[in-house]
Amino acid sequence: MNLNFRKTVLLVSACTSLGLVYSPQVYAASSIESVAGIQQTKKVTGTVQDTQGPVIGASIVEKGTSNGTVTDLDGNFTLNVNPGATLVVSYIGYKTQNVVVGGNSTFNVKMASDDKSLDEVVVVGYGIQKKKLVTGATVEIKGENIQKMNTTQVLGALQSQSPGVNIQAISGQPGDGYKINIRGAGTNGATAPIYVIDGVSGGDINSLNPADIERIDVLKDAASCAIYGSAAANGVILITTKQGKAGKVQVSYDANIGWQNVYKTPQMLTAKQYMDILDQVSFNSGGSAYNWSKFMSSDLLSAYKDGTNSGTDWVDAIRNKNAVVTDHAINITGGNDVSKFSTGIGYQYQDGVFGGPVKSDFRRLTFRLNSEHIIYRVGNLDIIKFGENIYYQHKQNQGIQIGNQYANNLSNMLRANPCIPEYNSNGDYFGYNDLSSSGWFGFNSYSTNPIANMVYGQSGNNKSKNFNLSGVGYIEVQPIKNLVYRGQISYKQYSSSYRSYLPIYKLNDQGDSNTTDKTTDNLSLGWSWNLTNTINYKFSVSNNHFDLLAGTEYSKSRPDYGESVNATGYNNTFSDFEHAYLHNTQRTASASVDGYPSDYGSKMSYFGRVNYDYNETYMLTAIIRADGSSKFASGHQWGYFPSVSAGWVVSNEKFLKGTSNWLSFLKIRAGWGQNGNDNIPNSQWRAGFDFGDYGLYSFNNDKNAGTTGGYPNRLSNPDLKWETSEQLDLGLDARFLDGRLGLTFDWYNKKTKDLLIAVQTNAITGFSSMYKNAGTVKNTGIELALNWNDKIGKDFTYGVNWNMAYNKNEVTQVNAGTNFIEGGKDLLAQNVGFLSRMWEGHPIGCFYGYKTEGVMQNLDDVQAYLDKNCGGKASNSLQGKTIQPGDLKFVDTNGDGVINSSDKVDLGNPHPKVTMGFSLNAAYKGFDISVTTYGAFGQKVARSWRKFTDGQYENYTTEVYDYWHGEGTSDKYPLLAPGNRGANWQNVSDIYIENASYLRLQNLTIGYDFKNIWKDCPFGQLRIYFAAQNLFTITGYKGMDPENGMALNSSEPWVTGVDVGNYPQPRTYMFGVNVKF
Repeated sequence: MNLNFRKTVLLVSACTSLGLVYSPQVYAASSIESVAGIQQTKKVTGTVQDTQGPVIGASIVEKGTSNGTVTDLDGNFTLNVNPGATLVVSYIGYKTQNVVVGGNSTFNVKMASDDKSLDEVVVVGYGIQKKKLVTGATVEIKGENIQKMNTTQVLGALQSQSPGVNIQAISGQPGDGYKINIRGAGTNGATAPIYVIDGVSGGDINSLNPADIERIDVLKDAASCAIYGSAAANGVILITTKQGKAGKVQVSYDANIGWQNVYKTPQMLTAKQYMDILDQVSFNSGGSAYNWSKFMSSDLLSAYKDGTNSGTDWVDAIRNKNAVVTDHAINITGGNDVSKFSTGIGYQYQDGVFGGPVKSDFRRLTFRLNSEHIIYRVGNLDIIKFGENIYYQHKQNQGIQIGNQYANNLSNMLRANPCIPEYNSNGDYFGYNDLSSSGWFGFNSYSTNPIANMVYGQSGNNKSKNFNLSGVGYIEVQPIKNLVYRGQISYKQYSSSYRSYLPIYKLNDQGDSNTTDKTTDNLSLGWSWNLTNTINYKFSVSNNHFDLLAGTEYSKSRPDYGESVNATGYNNTFSDFEHAYLHNTQRTASASVDGYPSDYGSKMSYFGRVNYDYNETYMLTAIIRADGSSKFASGHQWGYFPSVSAGWVVSNEKFLKGTSNWLSFLKIRAGWGQNGNDNIPNSQWRAGFDFGDYGLYSFNNDKNAGTTGGYPNRLSNPDLKWETSEQLDLGLDARFLDGRLGLTFDWYNKKTKDLLIAVQTNAITGFSSMYKNAGTVKNTGIELALNWNDKIGKDFTYGVNWNMAYNKNEVTQVNAGTNFIEGGKDLLAQNVGFLSRMWEGHPIGCFYGYKTEGVMQNLDDVQAYLDKNCGGKASNSLQGKTIQPGDLKFVDTNGDGVINSSDKVDLGNPHPKVTMGFSLNAAYKGFDISVTTYGAFGQKVARSWRKFTDGQYENYTTEVYDYWHGEGTSDKYPLLAPGNRGANWQNVSDIYIENASYLRLQNLTIGYDFKNIWKDCPFGQLRIYFAAQNLFTITGYKGMDPENGMALNSSEPWVTGVDVGNYPQPRTYMFGVNVKF
C-alpha cells in the first residue's frame, strides 16, 4: 500500500473519530457564540513526536473543554485555546501529557511509551509483587505463550522461553516427561525444582493440561527461592491456573489434531550389506566367509544378493506412520464483584511413532474448578473471602520398553539380523521352529525375531493408569486495610495401577522365552495434606513502602496414609492380556503377593519476609526460613535458610532524566541466599531391620534348619545434615526506546555443599553403601534475554525474543574415600565397566574413559605408537602382543609408558554449556505467525547400539563403512572385529562419545481469525491455525535425536546422555481451532 495513501487513511480515520466525539457540541453552538469564542482565543501550534518521529493522529484537547484537534501526517497541530489553557496530549500506547500554554504559542511535545508491563505484578513466594520492584532473578511465561506451542507437556513449551532453565526431553515416547535443572546440576540426586501449583508446593507439573495455565513464574536465584527453604535448592516454578474474572460468562474451546512421524531414522544395513560385513568381520578375525546358503533358501539368498529383497529393516517395521495426536479443551470463566469462577475440562491423546503391532499411546483427562467468594465486605474493603482450587487428572498409557540395553525394544530392532524374515510362509511370526529349521541357531544361538519378542513380551501386554486429585481451600481475613491473614489447607490423593501379562513363548534357547505365563498387578494409593498460615501487612510512611510477611507450614505423611500391593500369578485361564487379572490365575504356591505402607515423614516450617522500597527507587528484601525435617537425627533436624537482596531503579534518578528519550527503565539488583535439600529416603540416620530369607538363624547346632528373624537393612548415619545451596546473583533489567526493547542480564555463582550421597562402604560391613554428606558442586554462569516488540501502522505488530544461558558445572569436593564416585556400570554395553564419574575438578556425570589419537595405519605406525606411548613394548599397550594395524591409539595420558586404567580421562560433559531460544511473532488484520527455535551446545552423548556379549552377529548402520578396512581408510574407528573381543571395542573411549550440540526449529504456527471478515460473527474469536513441530534439527550427532535427558538407571539420576536406542521426538503437523464466545 502506498505510504502517503496509508497516512491519509490514518488521518481521515482520526479526524472522523474526533468529529464524532465533538459533533454534538459543535451543532449546539450558535454562530454568534462561535465568533465570540474565536475573538477571545489564542492560536497555538506544535509538533508531537516520539523517538521514531512524528505521531500521526495524536489527540490535542484543551483541558476542561471539548475544544480539540489531532496531529496531521507530519505530527503537526494548530488549535485556538483560551488564555491560561492546558493542553492534554494523548495517544494509545503513550503516557498522557498535560502542557501548560502560558505565554508560549509553539510547542514540541515528546511522547513517552506507557509501559504498563512495569506495573504488572509477578507471582513470588506466598504473594505477588510489582514487576519493577522485584529484586530477584525471575522469569514469567504467560499461559497464552504456553498454549501456542501445542505441546502435551507443559515443560516442552518452557524449553525455549526461560534462560537458565535447562530442559531436556527424556524421550519421544508418548507421556514421557522432561529432565530439568535450573542453573546447572547442583546435586547427584534429582535436579528437578519444586513445583508450586496455585500456592501448594510439591505438585506434579506433568499432570497439568497446558490449556489450564494462566501463567508460570520461575524463581532462579536463592534470594527468590529462600522463602521455600529446604524444598528450593533446585529452584522454584510457580504455576497459576486460570482464575475467575468478573463479567459476563466467557466460554472458549481449543482443539487440534495432528499427525506425527519419525524425524530421522538410522540407515541400517540391508541383508546383502550385512552378509558382506559379517564376512569381513570373520576375515579380520582369521576366519573365512560364511556359507549363507545354510541359513536360507537359494531363492531368498539370490534375492538378497541381487538386491531385489533388501531384507528386514526392523526399525522401519515398527514405525507407526502418521501417528495421531489430538487435544481438546473447554474453559469457562465468569462472575461478578462478589463471586468469580473458572472451570475447564481437557482431553489429550498421543499415539507413538514406534510400536508397530504393539500399542504405544498416552491419554489424559483433566478437570479444573477454581472459585473465589467474598462473604463480608464493608465499603471497598473485603473483610472475609474464601476460595478453592480443585484439579483432577486421569492418565493412561502403554508403551514399548525404552530402558537400558536389556529392556529396550528399539535397541533390539537396531541390532537384529536383517536376513531373518519377520513372517514365515504361513503369515505367522518367524519363530523358534523357523529359526531352528533354517539353521540360524547354528549361526548365532541368540538369533531371534525382535518384533515377536516385543509382541509376546511385556511391551505388548501392559497398561498403567494414574488418578490424581488435588484440592486447595483457603480463607482470607482483612480486618483493616492491607492487613491480611490467609489460612490454606491442601489435600492430595493419588492412586495408580500397572497391569501386565507375559504369555508362554519361545524364540531361542538363550533366554528369549517364557515357560509359564505370568500375570502381574501392581496397585498403590495414598493421600497427604499440607497446612499453611500467613499474615501479610502492607503500609507506607511517606515514600517508604513496607510489605511484611510471616507464616508457618506443616506437612506430614504416615504409614496409614497409603499402601502399595504387588502381586504375581501364573497359568491364566484365558491366556491373554485382556483377562490378565489375578482372579483368572491359578491359586498355587508359586503365586506371590507383597505389600507395604507409605513412608513416614513430617516437616515443620517457619518463615518471614520483609520487602521495603523508597519511592519505588531503592528496594531491599530480606527472608528467613527455618525447616525441621524428620529425615535427620536430633540436633540436625532444623535448617535455617536466609537471603537478602537489593535493587536500585537507576532510571528514576534525576541525573538520568535526560536519557528518557531512549532509556525507559533501568534497574540494578543483587541477591544472596541459601536453600536446603533433604532429598534422601526417610530414617537414614537410624538403623532399620527387615524380616526375610537373609534373617535365618539356626539353633541347637542344626545346620539344616533355620528360624526367620530380623536383620539390619541399612547402615545408619546419625551425623547426616542438610544439603545446602548458596548462591550469589547480580543482574539488571532495562527497557529502551519507549519500552520496545527489553534487556535482562544475570550473573550467578551457586555452590551446593554437604551433598547427600550414597557412598561405597567397606565390604566387611555387609553393605555396599551408606548415606553421607560427601560432596560439593559449583555452578557459575550468565543469562541474557533480549526482546523487541513494536508495531508498524495501526494493524501490524511484531515481536522478536532471544535468550541465552551459559553454565559451567564443576565438582569441587568428594569425600568418599576417593575424589570421585563412579556410576553407569555397563550402561553403554556389556562388560565395558563404569561410564561416568562425579569427580573433583570435572562436571558432574562426566564421561570417563580412554582418549585416542587415531588408528594405526601400518606396521611402522604401530611401532611409532609403541615408542611414543608404551616404552616401545607391545605388552604395555591395551591390545598387548596382538597389536596390529587397524587398532586404536590409546593415549598414555600420565606419561608412565603403560596404557592402563590410570590413563582414563574426562571425555565430555552430558549437560549443555550453552542453551539458546529464539522466537519471532507477527500479526496483521487477523493473520498471525510465530516461529520458535531452541538450541543446546557443548553437550556430549555416549552412543552404542551394540550389545557386546553377542555383538559379533548384530547388525550395523551404514556408519560401519567408516571403520578402518585398510591403510588410509579411517583415522577414528578401528578395524572391524567381533564386538565381544579385543581392547578396541571393549573399553569406554572417545570413539563412543559424540558432540550432541543442536539447533532445532521447535514450532511454526500460522493462524487467521475469521472474525475479521465475518461481520455478524457470533464468536469473540474464530481462529483456525496450522502448526508444525520439530520441523528440522541442525546437528552433527549421528543418532536419531541429540536431545537425551534419560537416566537409564533410576538410582543414578546424575548419569545421563547415554544412547543405546533412545526413542526420538517426532515431527508433527497439525490443524487447530480457537473459539471464544
